[in-house]
Amino acid sequence: MIEKIGVIGVGHLGQHHARIYTELLDAQLVGVADSDFDRAKFIGDHLGVPAYASLDELIKRKAPDAISVVVPTSQHYAIAKKALEAGIHVLVEKPVTINPEEAGELLEIADRKNLVLQVGHIERFNSAIRYISGISCKPVYLDSRRTAPFSPRINDVGVVLDLMIHDIDIVMSLVNSPITRIAATGACVFTDHEDIADAQITFENGVLAHILVSRCAEKKCRQLEIVERERQITINYELQTVQISRCVNNPDGQVEIRETPVFPKSEPLKLELADFVRCVKEKRPPIVGGRDGKRALEVAVEILRQIHDGDNMQIRKAG
Repeated sequence: MIEKIGVIGVGHLGQHHARIYTELLDAQLVGVADSDFDRAKFIGDHLGVPAYASLDELIKRKAPDAISVVVPTSQHYAIAKKALEAGIHVLVEKPVTINPEEAGELLEIADRKNLVLQVGHIERFNSAIRYISGISCKPVYLDSRRTAPFSPRINDVGVVLDLMIHDIDIVMSLVNSPITRIAATGACVFTDHEDIADAQITFENGVLAHILVSRCAEKKCRQLEIVERERQITINYELQTVQISRCVNNPDGQVEIRETPVFPKSEPLKLELADFVRCVKEKRPPIVGGRDGKRALEVAVEILRQIHDGDNMQIRKAG
């Protein structure tokens, strides 16, 4: 059975959601919608599908089985809620909502109606992360850095909700332990939101994580280092590569051995949307569900609180 899919919001990222749905064999893009109807019509005409000015109109005319919600974060809750209440499966871009309370309400509706609620944490579908998730990984310390030069395209949110939330989700999925302490700082440089953020997270099992994000850097860097007791793993998100280093003893002393695993690489967004369609077809939970999105958002909100209030605190279980 081919699932009928719609896309709400066809800006910089939403246009790629729409494009990819036309490439998936078990999905049919039935329409796109955007409050900027001229933009919707431009994308719709390019892909050969109808364009609408609102979700209501798309639902009325095309009755999609599922939708991608790719609108500004402030609109995630209202649009996702309307779709879920109409019995439509939802993939909502990250962050899932503005606050955890809204995310909890979406979860309740999705659970009650037995609908898929997937959150667009695209780095979970990065080929390097998928490789690491498939091997035994026991972190002691994680260091994540995501930096880039300033771009005026993103100005409605700061780097915590725009960038760091990716790394929060990845770190939490790899450690899989409750958080006991968060300490965060940040600064506004080019916008009224934080343009630099730095967080240290302590987990109940003793693992430490450091996450740095900045949109004020000279060069782009998207890297995660995972330190284990007997090896170190370095992930380059942009190149989708993994390097594993370990020291071994030989008669001449210790020697460092470096491995660069070879694995298939694919477009992360295409893998993410294909997983969403399969979840809808098979009625199974997504790799990154609403609870994952809510959990990452809770940590992001605490980091934002500390940055803007200027203090940090012990927490019992944010994870």
